[in-house]
Amino acid sequence: MRQLLLDVVPSPAPTLANFLPGRNAEPVCLLQHILSSQERERFVYLWGGLGCGKSHLLQAIVHEYSQKNLDAVYIACESHTDFNLNIEIDCVAVDNVERLDASAQIKLFNLYNQIRDEGTTLLLVSGHAAPAQLALRQDLVTRLGWGLVYHIHELTEAEKIEAMRSHAADCGFDLPQEICVYLLRHTRRDLPSLINIIDALNRYSLSNKRQITIPMLRKLLQGTS
Repeated sequence: MRQLLLDVVPSPAPTLANFLPGRNAEPVCLLQHILSSQERERFVYLWGGLGCGKSHLLQAIVHEYSQKNLDAVYIACESHTDFNLNIEIDCVAVDNVERLDASAQIKLFNLYNQIRDEGTTLLLVSGHAAPAQLALRQDLVTRLGWGLVYHIHELTEAEKIEAMRSHAADCGFDLPQEICVYLLRHTRRDLPSLINIIDALNRYSLSNKRQITIPMLRKLLQGTS
């Protein structure tokens, strides 16, 4: 049964439509305005803890740009990430900027300056903390704080339950409230992990032709037969 937690139907691609904003209505509205050309801000920084949804938003914007046949790239930062990009690209989404080493930080700093001086690219960056609290080069920290900065808040417990039940309804089944509460008490609380478990639970329920119950969920989580 452990394999069922991994062997799940892939989740839908991140979009603004399937992002539950919660307390993040303002940054979501800004991103929508950028997409519709109602807002011309080119530098946006999003920050928040693990599971808050900032990666979803970055991937969603890249997806939306691509749907408009515009050039966009999503970069999940590693220590040696390169930023040798075409300045004419429409959108660059840089996720988890705190992971960059000193050399990569210089390259991102140079990209920022190049976009500011020569380009029209949207540079959307995320990190685990506000710019001033990042352990990065001071000149890069200053640049990241020049644009619009938004704290992305994690969903409340009630909002996560709403999101889980909404996802289940979209998949064609009813997810009992007690299942949602149990998941929040006994598993990782970030929404992507919760959704993956719900997908696995649905598959297991269908394959065994049984209703979803707490004992079934326990069995799935424990990997027993």
